Parts: sequence; structure tokens; C-alpha cells
Amino acid sequence: MQRTVPVALLGAALLVVTTTGTAQAASPAPGTLTSQDLTVDGVGSPHYRIPALTSSNKGTLLAAYDARPTLGDLPSHIGIVMRRSTDGGTTWQAQQVVRKDAAPKGYGDPSLLVDRVTGRIFLFYAAGENQGFSGSATGNDETDPDVLQADYSYSDDDGLTWTHRRITKQIKNPAWGGMFAASGEGIQLRNGPHKGRLIQQYAIRNNGSNYAVSAYSDDHGDTWHTGTPVGPGGDENKTVELNDGTVMLNNRSAPYRTVAYSSDGGATYTPFVQDTELPDPANNGSVMRYAPDAPATDPQSSWLLFSNTEATSRKNLTVKMSCDNGRTWPIKKVVDPGAAAYSTLTRLPGGRLGLLYERGNYEHITYSSFDLKWLGGTCADITLTPPATLKAGTSAEITVRVVNRMDVRRDAGTVELTVPAGWTSKPVAFPATRPGEGANVKVPVTVPAGASGDVRLTATYRASGKTASGSATVTVTP
Repeated sequence: MQRTVPVALLGAALLVVTTTGTAQAASPAPGTLTSQDLTVDGVGSPHYRIPALTSSNKGTLLAAYDARPTLGDLPSHIGIVMRRSTDGGTTWQAQQVVRKDAAPKGYGDPSLLVDRVTGRIFLFYAAGENQGFSGSATGNDETDPDVLQADYSYSDDDGLTWTHRRITKQIKNPAWGGMFAASGEGIQLRNGPHKGRLIQQYAIRNNGSNYAVSAYSDDHGDTWHTGTPVGPGGDENKTVELNDGTVMLNNRSAPYRTVAYSSDGGATYTPFVQDTELPDPANNGSVMRYAPDAPATDPQSSWLLFSNTEATSRKNLTVKMSCDNGRTWPIKKVVDPGAAAYSTLTRLPGGRLGLLYERGNYEHITYSSFDLKWLGGTCADITLTPPATLKAGTSAEITVRVVNRMDVRRDAGTVELTVPAGWTSKPVAFPATRPGEGANVKVPVTVPAGASGDVRLTATYRASGKTASGSATVTVTP
């Protein structure tokens, strides 16, 4: 099933500045966060949900999302709409319809993916008539209205016109029930034996449980395949290529995100494990590599960025940065402390980051941009090594090792411990370090009488106006 359609205008263009910064400057000042609403409930559609964001080879920003009659998922008369920006997100063109048909047909949960070789832009989504994810029939009959279908649209003219395809037979195992594209942005592998592979993540339902699975193409989207599902416990999920070629899958899960790894380009994954540095209320988030084309010898090649609502409910939208391929997440900053939900990150042509998210109680789709200076912090490996025994009522020294993981020199600074009430400690000097260089310092700490059990200590490193931190649990004996 395939047809080409021009996008149609839907509603008025919106430009509402909602936080610090203005929309007229093409290049926001370094160290700033700028935000603007791309949608307002009731303008063009009763409701909007599920953001997707990417930047084309020409530098055009594409923001896609659902236009919904209600806040409910498929089955519903949902359409996929889009706004484009040709000036780096400063201004946005009027909202356009990518796909919408007569009821009861609906299309929802978009995910964008750009083939950096051909320039083709893919927009994946689910297509439903009678059933949604939980009620979808098994089988992969592409004409069955009780099967939730796997569709995508593609554009070869920078998002101006779109051709629609259905790939249910190619990627859905007939034994599976529901299957839908995980919204946000897919990836293209840059290195290794599967270089050029396009990967789009899906959630699938099998025998009453949910799994995550990669759909991939090695021929620029002509044909698609799915690997082995990972789970149970899968949900909306994203992938990122690490600098050694490993694909890391990051999965929506409460109370913490879960991760899995693939050494064969997304065909198979290790079992899920929790990442306790990424609390999550079971909400769709985003993970990306800051410099996907950087060689493995470049420190930037191991920098990842992550966004989600870091809370027990959908609020407190936070961006984090990892300096070591996602092993630790020492840098973080809150984008929006209020109600928020789904979010997705993408790299902008000038090096800033674009963030599209659901703001408030799903009342707005909001676009923000920021740079690493705004995010703050510094990439550093921080390891705490306490003595073998830490006794109450005594003084001791905690060895803290800091390794500079930035691509620039850091001046001399300090390391200090954050300790529980009743404990005492003081900062110590830390020497200047070149990229990749590290040093150890001993930080004094006094443990009060009566303390016992496991205690969490955090070491904070400050240098060149930047900070990074790391933690460890120590055991105090009477």
C-alpha cells in the first residue's frame, strides 16, 4: 500500500515563548535555554500528544505529533501532523497534516528517522481501525481491521511531501498481538559491520506480556526485518550506538529505566537490567549520542544525553549527560519542574540540542533548545574508595579519584564530600588535569558516635567553573 500526498495546512501558526529567551534570535546566546509552544489544545485539534523530533540533512527541524480528538490512544480518529523550521527552531511553519483518513482509521505515535546517506526522512507510526495495542489480533494480515498495523511515511523533499507504506508483513511475527513504533527518533548505525543500518524501536505484545524489539533495514528502507524481542517488561524504548559499536537499548520502566545491549546491530539483546541512576515513573524518554560520527578516540564519542521526567509521577523533566557511554550520569539539569510527560532529544546542526516534550497536563507540545554550557557540569569519572572499615566515633579518609573525560584542560579545583547530618568533612585541593588525565586525593571525614549501617556519600568535583559528582555506599560499624 503506497501513495504520495502533499501535506495540508491545519490551523494557524503558533509561536508562544514560554520561558527565558526570545524567538527572534537565530543563534541563541551560549548558556541559554529557549522554549516555545508548538501547540495549544483546541487550536487545530482538541488535543495533541506524542512528540517526535529530528533534523534533516539540510538542517530543517521536523517536529511531528498526534492530533487527537480525545487524549485516548488508538483506536481513535487520530492524525499525524508536523511543523517544520528552516532557521534552527527560531520560527516554525504552520502545522501540516502528514497522514489522516476518514474514521474509523487512525494513525498515532510517530517516530522520525533520517537516513544520513540518502537524505530520506522516515516517519513511523501505528495504524489502527478497530483495535489498539492491547486489543490487537494476532496475525499480520495488512487488511485486517482488528490488527494494529505497522506503517510509515517517507519524504525525499525535506518533509514537504510524503509517501505512505505498510510493512506489517515484513516485521510482525504472526504470533504477536499488538505492535507499535516507539515514538521519538530512531537511529542509523555509523560504524562496524552494520554501518548504515536503520533501526526503529517497537513495543510488541506476546502471550500477555510486553517486549521491546528492533526493526532494522540494511538497504536504506527498501526492506525491513525484526530481531529477537527482549523482555518481558518491554515498553516504549530507544536505542543509541555506543562508541565501540554496541547498541544500547533504554526502556521505559518504573521505578528505574531498564537497559539491554546488542553486539549484532540490534538483532539480539542481553536481558534487561535496571539503571538505578535513571529513576522513571514509566514514561517515554529519550537517549542520544552527542557526536555520533566522532571517532572512538575522541572524548566526545562517549558522551550521551538522556531526557525523562525524573520523579515518581509525570513531572520534573530533566536532561542528563553521561561521559562514559551510559555507565554513569554525573551531569543533570531540570528543564521544567512542573507537569510534563513524553520527551525526545535531537542534535541540532550548530551543536545545540533540541528537546520536544509534552508540557503541563498534555496541554502543549513544547520545543526547547539548549547547549552544553547551559547544561553545565563536566565529564569526569569519579570513584570513591572508603577504608575497609569505617567505624562510628572515628575520623578517616575517603580516597576520591577524578579522571578528566572532557576534550579540554581543567584548571586546579576542589573535591568535597556531601555527608549525612552529624558527620563532618572539608574540601581538599585537586590538581589541574589534561584530557584523559586523573588524580587521587584523600578527603577527611569524621563519623559521629552512634552511626551505623549503610550510608551514601557523594563526592563533588569543581574546576573551571564546572562541577561533577559521584557517589558510593559505605558501611559504618559501631
